[in-house]
Amino acid sequence: MRKNIHYFAAALGSFLLISMITAAQSNRMIYAITDIQQQGANWNFLRKLSLPSNSISNVLLNGTNANQEAYDAATGKRIEHFNTAAKYEYPLQPAFSSGVAALAYDKKNERLYYTPMYIDQLRYIDLKTMKVYYASGRLLSGTCDQPTEQGTVISRMTIAGDGSVYALTNDAMHLIRISKGRNIMTEDLGIIVDAPENKSVSIHNSCTSYGGDMIADNEGNLYLITGRNHVFKFDPETKVATHIASIKGLPATFTANGAAVDHNNKIIISSAADTTAPYYIVDPGTWTAKAFSISGEVWRSSDLASSNLLRTKKASVSTIETIEDAVNKNDNNLQVFPNPVTENQFTLQFTRVPAGNYAVQVTDVMGRQVALRMVNVNTEEQTENIKLHPNTAKGIYLIKATEEGGKHSFTKKFVVQ
Repeated sequence: MRKNIHYFAAALGSFLLISMITAAQSNRMIYAITDIQQQGANWNFLRKLSLPSNSISNVLLNGTNANQEAYDAATGKRIEHFNTAAKYEYPLQPAFSSGVAALAYDKKNERLYYTPMYIDQLRYIDLKTMKVYYASGRLLSGTCDQPTEQGTVISRMTIAGDGSVYALTNDAMHLIRISKGRNIMTEDLGIIVDAPENKSVSIHNSCTSYGGDMIADNEGNLYLITGRNHVFKFDPETKVATHIASIKGLPATFTANGAAVDHNNKIIISSAADTTAPYYIVDPGTWTAKAFSISGEVWRSSDLASSNLLRTKKASVSTIETIEDAVNKNDNNLQVFPNPVTENQFTLQFTRVPAGNYAVQVTDVMGRQVALRMVNVNTEEQTENIKLHPNTAKGIYLIKATEEGGKHSFTKKFVVQ
C-alpha cells in the first residue's frame, strides 16, 4: 500500500511540475498605465490587458484620487500628512501624482512596484487589498534636485528572475536594484556603458535611447526597448549594453513606451503617442513587429508590466526527460512535499536510500547553488526540513543528494511558486 502511495505521490508531483512549468511561463495578463480619456496623455489610471480576449479592463485604480490613503512601506502605518515634493511642486498624494511611466509586476507577492515620473520615490500597490504603499524617508535615484532634466527621470522598470526590481533613468547613468525583503533596499549600481560595437547608437543618446521600458530574460539579462524603438541588452552585473536591434515594421509615429512579455514568448509594446495603432507584438527572434488588435475600447499606454520572463535559454533534453519520466525512472528515492513549494521551505523524504552522510544541494535551472546542507541518513523513510532564502525566485529547481565518496546520488525536480 505504501508503495502505491509513493507511486501516486510521484505521479501527482510530476503532473503538478509539468503544470507549473506551463503556468509559470504563460501568465496571460498585463498591467497598463493609461489615461481616463482614450486620446488623453495623463498617465494616472491603472488597467489590465487580458490576453485571452485581447481586451482592456475598466480602471482598477484611479491614481488622481486625492483621497486615496497611502501607507508607509516600512511600518505599515497610514501616512497622515503629505507635503509637496521638493522643487517639483507636485503633491505626494495622490498615488500617481505627476504620472507614471515605470511599472513592475511582482507576481509572487502580488505587488505592482512603480515610481511617479517627477517624484523620486518608490511605491507599490498591494493587489490583494489595492492599498498603496510609499517607501518614504529615502530617495530612489537621488536625482530629484534636477527636476527639469529629462535624463534623470525614471521611465523604465522591470522585475528579473532573481526577484529584484530594476529601474533605469533615461540617461542610463543610474541603474537601481531594489531588493524586496522585509525592509525594501535600494542600490544604485551606477552607469550603463556602451559596448564598442554600438558605435553611434549610444544608450545615453537622448534622440535614440531615452524613454521606453525594460524586460528581463531567464538568463539574468535585461533588455531596454527605447522610445525610439531601439533594443539594448545588458547584464546588470557587468552593465555593458549592446545595441542588438532596431524594431522593424513599426510606423514612423510609433514610440515604444511600454513593453511586456506575453504567454507566447512575444513582446507586447505600447505607445503613449500613436493614436491609430497603439499596440504592437514583437517577435524577439527577428525583432519584427505586427499590429496587435485590441477588442473593445483602446487606451494608449505609458507603461506595461507582466510577470513573464523572455525565454532565451531552452531546457536541455536531459531536463525534459527527467520531467517526463519522473514516475518511471529511479527518482522516487527523493520526495518533495509540498510540490510546488510556496512558503520557502519544504520537507525532503529519503525513501530506500542507503544509509550514510549526504550532501544535499539545491540548484536553479542555471546550475547556481541556492541551498546546501549535510544530512545523515539512517532510517528507511527519513524526512528533513529544508529552508530556502526568502528571496528565492519562483521557478524550477533541482535537489541532489550525494553520498560522501560519490557512490550514491539521487536527484529530484521541484517548483517554487
